[in-house]
Amino acid sequence: MLFTNIIGQGEIKSKLIQTVRDQRISHAQLFLGDEGFGSLALAVAYAMYISCEERGESDSCGKCSSCRKYGKLEHPDLHFVLPVAKTKGMDKEPVSDDFISLWREIFLESPYLKPYQWYEKLGVENKQGAINKNESLEIVQKLSLKTFESDYKVMIVWRPEKMNLTAANKLLKILEEPYPNTLFILVTEDTSQMLPTVVSRTQIVRIPPVDSESMADAIKKELGISGNEKIDGIVHLSEGNYLKALSVIKEDEQNEFFFNHFVNFMRICYAADIAALASWVDEMSALGREKQKQFLKYATRMIRENFMLNLKAKDIIYLSAQEKEFSSRFSRFVNTGNVLPIADEINKASVHIEKNAYGKIVLFDMGLKMARLLKS
Repeated sequence: MLFTNIIGQGEIKSKLIQTVRDQRISHAQLFLGDEGFGSLALAVAYAMYISCEERGESDSCGKCSSCRKYGKLEHPDLHFVLPVAKTKGMDKEPVSDDFISLWREIFLESPYLKPYQWYEKLGVENKQGAINKNESLEIVQKLSLKTFESDYKVMIVWRPEKMNLTAANKLLKILEEPYPNTLFILVTEDTSQMLPTVVSRTQIVRIPPVDSESMADAIKKELGISGNEKIDGIVHLSEGNYLKALSVIKEDEQNEFFFNHFVNFMRICYAADIAALASWVDEMSALGREKQKQFLKYATRMIRENFMLNLKAKDIIYLSAQEKEFSSRFSRFVNTGNVLPIADEINKASVHIEKNAYGKIVLFDMGLKMARLLKS
């Protein structure tokens, strides 16, 4: 993964490159930002640049033995820690290396990816991925070895908030007493679910949204979209997030699915139709937890956009044509009196599902409260 393959982020790239030139590479760094901003891809490109045998002023050479191995994610000094779950026929707690071939395949296909895509690849959509204590033993074993080819062993921990307490405490101990020539890069969207002591031991690198010009260039060149007005509309809706831009362009079935469920849910809640709510909950609870969480995240965005529409804040509204048509009628029900309680109920439902609460109860309770709030 070359820096040039990553959309925008010129300032972040320059800062990372400068740490290598100045030989001031912090042993533990936390890349904080949405996958759609390129945080995971930046972590891999940074590791590749550090290990490159003939690095240039602004990027890895892409040709040396190290770069060729990094290009396949097969470098012996590159390690990944990922949230995983038991698959069919597995009788032990899994670790990342059990699925490393699948990981290489999905990352090389799509460096900008979300956890639910990874779980779909594993075939465990109905389970929550985790980083367990067995993984911490693997980490210690790998780091106790000398480097094979590079000056640094690099361990990229994707979604460190998925570590259980045992694994997180083991990682904390390693961060406090680091192995020589070892670099940890933790990649996450949210530090609130991580141990504060782990976060405090890292140097935080905040990954911002992709700038509009770079996003427009990517849409034009990589996706073959033409027409300035159309591109400008996609860029506006993307909010600097490449994954959102892809969703806008593809208008895939998942977005259509979430939109239809949101519209149906809001109509049921407004009508206070308990029987219809029970049917909706049955249908939604049949989905995997990751898709339920994705729906709730979508619902939060729609509530925010409808509130902005109610306030007539046109410049900061990010709705597709289909969403805008519905919201033109629905937005009057999302106002200063209820927007925060509504958002809070959706967020609480997401947190409870994340913690393996019974989905039917969580969603039904949210629906009952939503029925009352929409009338406020």
